[in-house]
Amino acid sequence: MKAPVSWIKEYVDLPAEVTTEALTDRLTALGLKLEAIEAAGAGITGPLVIGRVLTQEKEPQKNGKVINWCTVDVGDANGTGEPQGIICGAHNFGPGDKVVVILPGGVLPGNFQISARKTYGHVSAGMICSAAELGLPDDGTHGIIVVPEDGPEPGTDARAFLGFGEEVIEFEINPDRAYALSLRGIAREAALGFEGTTYRDPALRETPAANGEGYPVVVDDATGCPLFVARTVSGFDASAPTPEFMTKRLEQAGMRSISLAVDITNYVMLETGRPIHGYDRDKLQGTIRVRRATEGEQMVTLDGAKRTLSAEDLVVTDDSGIIGLGGVMGGETTEMSETTTNVLIEAAHWEPVSMFRTGKRHKISSEAGKRNERGVDPTICEAAADRVVELLVQHGGATADGGVTVVGTAPASPTITIDATLPARLSGIDVPAADTVAHLRAIGADVVEGSEGTIAVTAPAWRPDLNDPYDLVEEVVRIVGYDQVPSVLPRRATGRGLTRGQQLRRRVGRTLAGSGLVEVVSFPFVGDDAWEKLGLAEDDPRRVTVKLANPLSAEAPAYTTTVLHGLLEAAGRNLGRGATGVALFETQIVAKPSESGAAPIYGVDRRPTEDEMAALFAAVPTQWTELGVVLAGEYERGGWWGAGRTAGWEEALATVRRLADELGVEITVQSAAVMPWHPGRCAQVSAGDVTLGFAGELHPNVCKAYGLPARSAAVALDLDTLISLAPDRTPGPVFSTMPQAKEDVALLVDADVTVAAVEAALREGAGELLESVRLFDVYTSEQLGADKKSLAFALRFRAADRTLTAEETAAARDAAVARATELTGANQRT
Repeated sequence: MKAPVSWIKEYVDLPAEVTTEALTDRLTALGLKLEAIEAAGAGITGPLVIGRVLTQEKEPQKNGKVINWCTVDVGDANGTGEPQGIICGAHNFGPGDKVVVILPGGVLPGNFQISARKTYGHVSAGMICSAAELGLPDDGTHGIIVVPEDGPEPGTDARAFLGFGEEVIEFEINPDRAYALSLRGIAREAALGFEGTTYRDPALRETPAANGEGYPVVVDDATGCPLFVARTVSGFDASAPTPEFMTKRLEQAGMRSISLAVDITNYVMLETGRPIHGYDRDKLQGTIRVRRATEGEQMVTLDGAKRTLSAEDLVVTDDSGIIGLGGVMGGETTEMSETTTNVLIEAAHWEPVSMFRTGKRHKISSEAGKRNERGVDPTICEAAADRVVELLVQHGGATADGGVTVVGTAPASPTITIDATLPARLSGIDVPAADTVAHLRAIGADVVEGSEGTIAVTAPAWRPDLNDPYDLVEEVVRIVGYDQVPSVLPRRATGRGLTRGQQLRRRVGRTLAGSGLVEVVSFPFVGDDAWEKLGLAEDDPRRVTVKLANPLSAEAPAYTTTVLHGLLEAAGRNLGRGATGVALFETQIVAKPSESGAAPIYGVDRRPTEDEMAALFAAVPTQWTELGVVLAGEYERGGWWGAGRTAGWEEALATVRRLADELGVEITVQSAAVMPWHPGRCAQVSAGDVTLGFAGELHPNVCKAYGLPARSAAVALDLDTLISLAPDRTPGPVFSTMPQAKEDVALLVDADVTVAAVEAALREGAGELLESVRLFDVYTSEQLGADKKSLAFALRFRAADRTLTAEETAAARDAAVARATELTGANQRT
């Protein structure tokens, strides 16, 4: 929200010594966070004056461009009183028009210095300025600023006319403070922040009473539209210009001037916070009616978009059909235009939740919708409509009609009972009960003091966010000042520290970080495109997701069932921005829908029964923590010491083994074919009969979809299950002082037999004397055959209490080979 300081001061008399910086500091302390302080004209120096174009000669150039050679009267600003010769390429002005001119010696924003220079065969001494060149909002013409005839005379400094020097404060307004999306609300906060100031409410005005002469309005849904006010004016001059003060203030607030009628409704919205909509009354047909739309109904909104409506949408209709999407955007059929002479003004209060859902559903973001969905003061509809009528009469030559339509009543604010000492008890600030009462009255609340120190507080109509005692505590504390809350060291927390699961998850993170991986955090939301990129089949169970009722993005409306999509997106994004390689990991909670379906919705007037609680818990999606790892691109850097190395499935599987060793879990791997991994380079990771996940090289199509180099690798493990299998205390290594016995064996196996299967068979057959098994060679050749390969393993044996004999070692080796032969069909090579 942008607020000119002069506009704020129209409604509150701030002390003379209060600077803009002091004002913003106090308002920030009250909850209106400062975004920026802007001053129009900053960076412009030198002579900037009003000029009148005397002559304008169009001169076509060889490049096809047509320039204007102008003589401009700038009064005595140039020191001679003679007309100034200026070249200009714009064409939205002509002889006799007043324009804004910067003369030689001046400087425009961006340190653009103006001097007399020869161009297009003339000496151009200055520049005729557009809004963009002066750093001002464009009026839509993208051309020269044409000064109204009743504006300043030639030679006059243009800064005052342009509003230069006016400071504009931009605030970040929290969603619960919709009242501050208006000058009325900001000025009230300013008055709250400085003692002894006088606040003048722009919405406090006498308004005519409702009568039977107003335009007929029927409200079918009083819940969605509790109050509808309609006023009409006749004889409006649509061609009348918007007054300069209004145009400037709209521009300063970040809005573009459109037409007098529209500008007035926008001006009143900024002034009071109440959105207003104007209809061309001559285009209306019959009674205005407010109702819910019929599912599938269609309308064309002011932005020209054809919209299909939901049964939850509130609409405004007449006998011709839908003429507006209530509280969000008007319809095209009754739009005001340059021929409008009779205007109907609508000032209606709309239920905020319905406004939010409608805007979200139709992807409409409007200034009116932004205010209506946050909650607007319902008691000022009559005042806002009357203010619009006043301005239409004053500046558009209209006549106010006598009819006044008021349908419904403004919703009542809640009354909250609170102990007057509660703010002091909760905040630790010494706030006497009398000060609590005074502060709550200062925000506009009606306070009635009761017995035993309690007070009954009726929240002001513009504060729908005040609903319970703790909201009132926050109001008192923010007025006193959060900086007054005493600093108190917290007491030592009771409990036993981290749980076993937390300790092990941290150990996993430290292990991966120690291996050179970087942790990332991605959004756990996906759309159908994620499954396409991962290459999942249509019947893949991972496609069955939990749908979100209110997703952050329509493109990603479901909760993910795998950590890999977000992780691969992060890897591709980093590689796309110049990284030569990435090694990333992420732990993320994933979910799948409950078999019982969606959760039932019960009322809040009672506690659910045991059966209802059981139904609620049964509907909770199944959730677990998944660990993902992605290795792509350069894994070891190359340099003068030698060539580098890229990551592959070997590193992915080594990472899994490292984690399993750290947690003390024995794992086995076997070949698998699961997307998004390469069908021939994917390992299923198991612990006994429990499948933990998969690791290996990604499918080429998946690498391409995510922008990863070929042969990138990934891991996805069920971290909860892995941690549950970890022993309470990981046993340390057992060291023996006895010598080690070494045996190497080479086994001939079929090409499709995995190393893991052979290694597992060797371990099983060798028995307890086996200390380690390591593959040190894989050999293939024409002599062996295309369907055969030779695997060479180093077997190491050791006993804890004795030196092994050659016979014991040979027996263990032979038993290992025999078991490998039995289980995998291996033959020992000699």
